[in-house]
Amino acid sequence: MNWYITAVKAHPIYMAMIQFAILGTLGEFISKWISAKKFFFPFTPLITIWKMIEWAFLAVLIKAVFVGYSEGLIPGLQNHVPAFLPQAEKGTFLFAFMVSTLMNLQFGMTLVIGHRVLDNLPLKVKNWKGLDKGLLCLIWFWIPAHTITFMLPKDYQIGLAALWSVALGLLLGLFNRK
Repeated sequence: MNWYITAVKAHPIYMAMIQFAILGTLGEFISKWISAKKFFFPFTPLITIWKMIEWAFLAVLIKAVFVGYSEGLIPGLQNHVPAFLPQAEKGTFLFAFMVSTLMNLQFGMTLVIGHRVLDNLPLKVKNWKGLDKGLLCLIWFWIPAHTITFMLPKDYQIGLAALWSVALGLLLGLFNRK
C-alpha cells in the first residue's frame, strides 16, 4: 500500500485521473452487465475510450472540489463548516457529513448534469431520461458514501470515491435489471 500513497502524494491529479478512468468506466460496465444479466462489451471501443477520458476529466474536477471542501478552501469552510451550520472539528463524523452534504448538494448537481452532457456528446443525442434518479442518487448514495470518504485520511479519499463509482454501478445495475 506504500506505493499507492507514494504515487498519490507525488501525482495527486494523475492518480485521480487514472483511478476514475478505470474504476468509473468499470462501474458503467458492471451496471450494464447486471441489468442485462450477461457479460458483454456494452460500448464500442471508441465510446469506451471516450468514457475513460470523460471519467479522467471529471476526476480533475472531483479532486479540486474534494480539496476545496475538505481543506477549507471554499469560502466559509475555514477548518469548519459555515457559521449557519453546527460547528465541527475536522476528522469528526459531523464534519465529514456536513462537508459531504454541502459538496453534493452544491457541486453534485452540476457534476451529474455535466456527466450526462458528456455521455450524450459522442452519441449526438439529448438523452435526459433518468436524470431525476441520478440527482436523487446524490442524497441516498453520494452523501452517505462521501461522509465515509471524508472521514479517511486525505490520501485515500479519491481512491475510495473512485471505488464508490463501481459500487454505484453495481447498485444501478440491480435497480435496472430486465
